[in-house]
Amino acid sequence: MAVTSLYPVLMSRDVAAAAAFYREGLGFETTYDSDWYVSLRLGAFELGLVAHDHATIPASHRALPQGVIVNLEVDDVDDVHARLTGRTGLEPLLPLRDEDFGQRHFIVAAPDGVLLDVIQPIPPTAEYAEAYTEV
Repeated sequence: MAVTSLYPVLMSRDVAAAAAFYREGLGFETTYDSDWYVSLRLGAFELGLVAHDHATIPASHRALPQGVIVNLEVDDVDDVHARLTGRTGLEPLLPLRDEDFGQRHFIVAAPDGVLLDVIQPIPPTAEYAEAYTEV
């Protein structure tokens, strides 16, 4: 099997508003736009948004996301934090902080109950360093 792409598609109550969040707050570009589905790209990465009640979604699973965290790994988390909290006025649910397991990050509420965890890798403490494997 040759895999050509793999990306998440988040079900949304308001696809246009969710797409605007990712475009305006993070710089995603739209590659497909309809009233029920939007495909976004940021560099080599993709994210889809679909109306949770659209006919292509099996009726038994037409629901909004719950318990979903989308990780966005960046090279300058402080810059993204300033842009998201300054320009959009978002209040982080988890403040910007360094973690012993090797992340400097913060979490904001994205549309439809999704949590967006913006992460910059940092060196882990010795306690966590051995948990990492090289790929």
